[in-house]
Amino acid sequence: MNVHTQTKRPRDPRLDFFRGIGMFIIYIAHVPWNWWTLWIPARFGFSDATEIFVFCSGMASAIAFGSIFDRHGWGMGAARILHRMWQVYWAHIGQFLVIAVGLVVLQESGYLNRCCNLTQDYVTSLNLWHLYDNTTVALPGIMTLTWVPNYFDILPMYVVILALIPAIMLAARYSVPAAFALSISLWLASQFDLLSLPAEPWSDREWFFNPFAWQMLFFTGFAFMRGWIPAPPVNTRLIVLCAVIVVVTVPFAYFRVYGENNWNVVWAREIREAIQPLWIKTEFGLFRYLHFLALAYLAWIAAGDRGKYLMGHGPAWGRFVRVVQKVGQQSLPVFMASLVIAQAAGLMRDMVWGRGDWIPQILSNLFGFAALIAVAYVAGWYKSQPWRKPPPSTPAGGSPDKPAGKLHEHKAEPGLRAEAKKPALT
Repeated sequence: MNVHTQTKRPRDPRLDFFRGIGMFIIYIAHVPWNWWTLWIPARFGFSDATEIFVFCSGMASAIAFGSIFDRHGWGMGAARILHRMWQVYWAHIGQFLVIAVGLVVLQESGYLNRCCNLTQDYVTSLNLWHLYDNTTVALPGIMTLTWVPNYFDILPMYVVILALIPAIMLAARYSVPAAFALSISLWLASQFDLLSLPAEPWSDREWFFNPFAWQMLFFTGFAFMRGWIPAPPVNTRLIVLCAVIVVVTVPFAYFRVYGENNWNVVWAREIREAIQPLWIKTEFGLFRYLHFLALAYLAWIAAGDRGKYLMGHGPAWGRFVRVVQKVGQQSLPVFMASLVIAQAAGLMRDMVWGRGDWIPQILSNLFGFAALIAVAYVAGWYKSQPWRKPPPSTPAGGSPDKPAGKLHEHKAEPGLRAEAKKPALT
């Protein structure tokens, strides 16, 4: 097929649903001192919601940008990627400043201590004090992405991965295996500490998410959606294999098994420590990749072809699925808001109730879920550009008060109708 006549692939409903689920999990993980984090997927396996976000972002990028490279060529595709990088970069800067400035205003003004007797150092907990104590170094660092606090590390990773799309697409113009080779080579280089980025100017700490490692997962999703990798078969043996991988992983990921102060299963802890390079998050260890692929395959099977098993379970479930899909469709604004909302929810919980009781914990999570859903619908409404559409009750050329073609119509008196038909005097 000629790439220039290729039609844009329709959006897969499963993509939006699972990306939406990932957004809710990411929110839970970012609420400070949130015991709900004890039940997120990361506690039961090597991979977590970050893998969902990165993999699904790769699939979405193939849909959004791949056709531009096909129809308009590599140069225009690269320009579109640069534009997206610019958007994500400023989203990161804005998100950072909102949280950093908000926390320092509340804390340094003494308001939290006066109103609620809160002495917790929220600024230090996010490693933000450098912005105020060492502004001349920290501010240029945040603008150049050479200072990346751990709480703000996903979007910078995404910026760098986006920058790699033109290189992968260029390699794929010659051969798809060359694109795979490039991605795998970058991953291998990161495993041996040959490729990494500095996270702060005052230490040797590196980015928590090494983009040169995580790009392999991104481009796996990208390759599936581009058709470079065929969809896996629905195979009983493969289902069993993936289920075994997921179950066998649990003892080495569940903290109550390997933790010293819990069940104290020594052998699980020793094995976990011995295989750390294979599940480490920063360099995206191989076991994280395999665990996620196993989970993704099981989820793909459970959702059915084109997501047919997601629907058809009653109106309540259908509404739930549509809401989650809406959140997944607006993943960037939802993610940006989620980090801000997570901090706000944690602060509100501490100010009003304290963090020990289970009721405020539940409310802070449910409040956040509702806020993320609201952000998704508002962002979707703005993206639809409703101001470009005529009002629903107005035909083209008309106005809300009077229909088109009848703006000047009035009921004439009987005696005037004949005169109205006479030609005007010249």
